[in-house]
Amino acid sequence: MRRRHWLIDPRTGEHRTSTSRMATAAARQALDRAGLEPADIELIVMSTASPEHLLPAAGTYVQEQLGLDAAAVIEVRAGCAGAVQALDIARRLLADGVHRTALVIGAESISPLLAPLYLGRDPYDVRMRDRLTLYTFGDGAAAMVLEAGEPGSAAGRPRPVFATRSLGGGRRPGMLINGGGTDVPLARQQARERLMEIRLDIQGTAKFGPHVFVTGLRDMLGRSGLSVADIDACVLPEGNAEYFSGEFDAAGLSPTDGAQLKKIIVENLADVGATGSPAVPLALDAGWRKGTVRPGDTVLLLAIEASRYVYAGLTLTWEAPAP
Repeated sequence: MRRRHWLIDPRTGEHRTSTSRMATAAARQALDRAGLEPADIELIVMSTASPEHLLPAAGTYVQEQLGLDAAAVIEVRAGCAGAVQALDIARRLLADGVHRTALVIGAESISPLLAPLYLGRDPYDVRMRDRLTLYTFGDGAAAMVLEAGEPGSAAGRPRPVFATRSLGGGRRPGMLINGGGTDVPLARQQARERLMEIRLDIQGTAKFGPHVFVTGLRDMLGRSGLSVADIDACVLPEGNAEYFSGEFDAAGLSPTDGAQLKKIIVENLADVGATGSPAVPLALDAGWRKGTVRPGDTVLLLAIEASRYVYAGLTLTWEAPAP
């Protein structure tokens, strides 16, 4: 990572904005690019693992900040895989004719969990595994606007294909955010060294992550009938494929597919860090603005989430004109 964005002041830990306000800013940017007003939105589907409150849903605060008195709001509690899952939920509701316009958002505020790792401490006392966490994660939000087409407008185009699975049912979580839940009484949580913290199984994710990626890729190719050569852009959260590239052979990806995949990867890890829910749409936005995602392209969104080793994939034909 060359840079990350934190919503906290790194010197004091004070909050400068919030998850929902970042999400609203991204939503307004997406609406402006789409030539729409907030009043045009009928459905908000938002993914986050770091809402301001357990209830109400963070999406309802976005609704409020957009000035919408009434809207359908659905929230997905997830990390990297969440925005792709949210996108498919919105897509299906539009395809069914339930709504005409939808706003899909991924937003994450991770820095508030990081400040207690180092504030008031000698930097040399911070454990190396905590430094890896501090250097890796960033905050952010990204939004996508969907509009239903006229009946028959998708004729002749490949239909979108979606798949998601959790492969970690028998494994310890690759990532665990501990605290703030109902696992133990609140009094016991308050007695912990840190009220909330991120726990990473770095060895587990490095070893099993490539298998999850390759399994998700094969699943998507099998369901869609596409080959890697048919895909123009493969959008990944946080450069997973590059990180895993040395493990592709062991995970069962052919050298030919691995070489082709490297040519079409769209990611922006160096610019934003690991961001969770907004990772895929942030990378998609970066690819669109750079011209690596173009109108008519066959795009594969493939998110890999360490929590319970979840993948979520969606194929689509990109329609937005170049910026």
